[in-house]
Amino acid sequence: MVWTELLMAKVQLLGPLDWLAPVLIGLLYISLSSLLREPARQKFSAVMIAGAGAAYLNGGFGAWELAFTALVTVCAYRGLTSYAFIGAGWLLHTGWDALHYLYGNPIVPLSATSSFGCAVCDPIIAAWCFAGGPSVFGGLRRRFGAHRPQIGPL
Repeated sequence: MVWTELLMAKVQLLGPLDWLAPVLIGLLYISLSSLLREPARQKFSAVMIAGAGAAYLNGGFGAWELAFTALVTVCAYRGLTSYAFIGAGWLLHTGWDALHYLYGNPIVPLSATSSFGCAVCDPIIAAWCFAGGPSVFGGLRRRFGAHRPQIGPL
């Protein structure tokens, strides 16, 4: 079966929650991360992509799993000083999620669509990182003049 046919066959089995839940999870991640002050927010984000990069170890792709983990680790390290590298790491992870979804080895073994969900969630986080990881509460604070509680420094 050609990759596009396999992808179409798998996507047709998805329901609305398989699309909506990962979007909401991505937005929740961004909102909770926004509670951290800089530079703690950037360091936390770098640690999170480092962990995500290792999530598929023993995921069925053999030595490629180690190579992928090494690549994302480089992104995480460079992400300590650049949100762009964190965003790149999340995009790499998106591709890895898609491959594992097609391969049939989900990130959460009890949820067959969990890798698909990650593939939907991760680019949302990546876009936020490419924007510099801004606090989503900053605009509200400027608009209403309210002080929001921040967690940090770590």
